[in-house]
Amino acid sequence: MTGDPATGPARVLVTGGSGFLGREICRRLVARGTPTRSLTRRPSAALERLGVHQYHGDLADPAAVARSVAGCDAVIHTAALAGVSGPTRPYWMTNVQGTNNVLDQCRAHAVRSLVYTSTASVVLPPDGLRNADESAPYPARHLAAYPWTKARAERLVLAANRPSLATCSLRPHLIWGPGDPHFLPALRRAVRGRCLFLPGDGSNLVDTTHVRTAAHAHLLALDLLHRRQPVGGRAYFITQDDPRPLRIVATLFLAAAGVRATWCPVPVRLARAAAAAHETAARLARTTGTRELSRFLVAEMVQPHWFDLSAARHHLGFLPPVGFSDGLAELTRTHGRPAP
Repeated sequence: MTGDPATGPARVLVTGGSGFLGREICRRLVARGTPTRSLTRRPSAALERLGVHQYHGDLADPAAVARSVAGCDAVIHTAALAGVSGPTRPYWMTNVQGTNNVLDQCRAHAVRSLVYTSTASVVLPPDGLRNADESAPYPARHLAAYPWTKARAERLVLAANRPSLATCSLRPHLIWGPGDPHFLPALRRAVRGRCLFLPGDGSNLVDTTHVRTAAHAHLLALDLLHRRQPVGGRAYFITQDDPRPLRIVATLFLAAAGVRATWCPVPVRLARAAAAAHETAARLARTTGTRELSRFLVAEMVQPHWFDLSAARHHLGFLPPVGFSDGLAELTRTHGRPAP
């Protein structure tokens, strides 16, 4: 089953379909009439309501991946272990070995195209990025296992691009929107009373990505790969193309969720020292937490990270379908509702 190049893939597997981004991608695929599967570790009531055919298993299990891939002619690979801290092995098994298993099964089952969900953090150096395009190199050293393993997996995906299996990688950054399980909850955890305690003064410019913007970009890339347009073997930054000071972004998101807080700066030198000490203690105690204080987290909080989207506009025809202000208004309206 290969689908019609003019109309898109006939059947698509979304790994991590029950996740924040994966669910939105599944919703869009189903809405346009594409038979859709998902590979997740646990059943999802939201995917059941959408009519998505669910397969359950671990990315590190080749047999589970094979069952879900068989009969599909396209894969959108969003599943990953995300975090700012923790030991390398769990990230490696999910992000690198899991991606390798997906690629192996795509080749074994004659899948036509694969869109990989990467992250802008794969090229984030310790001193940040300013209007960076896709020529930015992978840094010599990553500050955490998550961006390092995502970079390794992205390299595997891009190197796998062939006429028989077209691949590309999308690099969304700080995905948010109604039901966000990562960015907004992390900000809430940093609030004490009416103070938002974060390192630095928050003046560093950051790009963000609404979940519908990220999903829209994935379907654009999927269809172009399926039609064998010249996007294979490439990586693309995907954001709102609207960088703003982190202090403003954070306080607006919290306000949309009904939390009034003022930015209360923590000295950067103190935050870095505390992060280094915390990482050392975590290694000695062999803890596995993925949301602990880390040097990577501090770097994301104090350094600029915003991007030039010229390549995505030119090659993918990408424009954000929802603006920052409209997305913020939606976040305010939907505050307190369960994720669909």
